[in-house]
Amino acid sequence: MAETQPASIDPVAGLIDIPLPREVSLWPQTWESRIAIVLLLAVVISVVWRLVHYRRANRYRREALAELSAMGQAGPSGSEELLARLTLLVRRTALAAFPREQVASLAGPPWLSFLDRTYGGQEFSQGVGRLLVSGPYQPIQPDEAELQSLGGLVRRWIKVHHA
Repeated sequence: MAETQPASIDPVAGLIDIPLPREVSLWPQTWESRIAIVLLLAVVISVVWRLVHYRRANRYRREALAELSAMGQAGPSGSEELLARLTLLVRRTALAAFPREQVASLAGPPWLSFLDRTYGGQEFSQGVGRLLVSGPYQPIQPDEAELQSLGGLVRRWIKVHHA
């Protein structure tokens, strides 16, 4: 009779395991790629820092523009009140953007000249911007078109003035 193998012998026991490869490292293997990663991180950190600095430095502009928009949406208000609010807004914005010693003492034509210098135009001293100085003292209040034009000039100044 044929001999039968005992049931206790495992036919797979004689096989040799396949050796697994080493785990792949996520750290780059060459110095060049390590340097490239470090440089890339430095650029990203620099860009983020500059964006944060820019946003923080121009926060007063965003707040002034929001206040100006709120003035426009407030509905019909007296031209005298709107003119006073625009004058105050320009003054506060200038005080936030420039040194107090440079801005606080200015009034009249020197104030308008300062606004022209920082804006790069002549609309304040020779245009509708004169209303910021002379408007409250005139017997006839400016009409709606002049106030709209002044509001647009103030908006442009807030957006583009430079120190």
